[in-house]
Amino acid sequence: MARVALIGGDGIGPEVIGAAAEVLAAAAAGHGLDLTLDHWDLNADRFLREGVTITDEERDRLIGDYDAALLGALGDPRVPGNEHTRDILLGLRFGADLYINFRPCKLLVPALSPLKDPDPATDVVFFRENTEGLYVGVGGSFKRGTPDEIATEQSVNTWKGVDRIVRAAFGYAAATGRERVTLVDKANVLLHEGGLWRRVFAEVGAGYPGIVRDAMYVDAMAMDLVRRPERYEVVVTSNLFGDILSDLAAQVTGGLGLAPSGNLNPGSWALFEPVHGSAPDIAGRGIANPLAAVGCVSLALEHLGQGEAAAAVDECIVASIREGVTTPDLGGRATTRAVGEWMAGRLRG
Repeated sequence: MARVALIGGDGIGPEVIGAAAEVLAAAAAGHGLDLTLDHWDLNADRFLREGVTITDEERDRLIGDYDAALLGALGDPRVPGNEHTRDILLGLRFGADLYINFRPCKLLVPALSPLKDPDPATDVVFFRENTEGLYVGVGGSFKRGTPDEIATEQSVNTWKGVDRIVRAAFGYAAATGRERVTLVDKANVLLHEGGLWRRVFAEVGAGYPGIVRDAMYVDAMAMDLVRRPERYEVVVTSNLFGDILSDLAAQVTGGLGLAPSGNLNPGSWALFEPVHGSAPDIAGRGIANPLAAVGCVSLALEHLGQGEAAAAVDECIVASIREGVTTPDLGGRATTRAVGEWMAGRLRG
């Protein structure tokens, strides 16, 4: 039996997770997966009501008692400091040591790309290091609030952290028949950080002689992802660069409304989330695109060892776009809930 926690979160999060949960339940039933879905109340409303973001006990239960979690989105203008977002999202990532941020960016329907004549074979997967870099919170301020204020942020990169994300990228490429792994850095300026990444990349890559490896500076990579995204297959990079470039690649391949992500540590609990944000300006209107959340369902099913069910969900995503059963942002007239119901019905046959 598999257990999945559903964390709607803020804004449009509960709407897209509601649709995704219906699709997940239908896919599980159609492929013989005994599945339990539990809703968790972790969001800005609770923080404003109780002053609680997430307790240590809740974090331990999520990580220890469940196989995975689906998170809708976090972020609410009523919490300008984003305390609950930081504690819940980063707390779960760091608490479970989810060092892989897995971002597949595949062009499902060429017409959705903003590029002219995009290559329909465009399919790039990002392995973003998820627990180090500039996101660890090491730094501080001196003489704050004065004209002489100094603010510092330190990028933390360990051999262990770099080694395991690079190995994950090469391992994925080998397992899925991909022929190129690209490292993205800024080694010409960030000499110490970049030097570590380059040395590890060369050492690990030497163990995969059948895979082409190359390195790109982050600014050149940003340009090339627009110019020829089809060139890239697997990209491995740091926390900050991966955060930025994976959003760019998502836009090139159809937009954030189609972009799922997984926070992974192989063999353990995993957290899946669409990357489009909470969009509070459209919350409650029934027009939020649920396809990124449904893409997370596919990733979660793969994580649970249900490859056939995941493939069926992927087929449903493409079918919904091609048949026009989409929310208005993709040119359709369906509501968030209607898209989920249509896909669930298709999976049930």
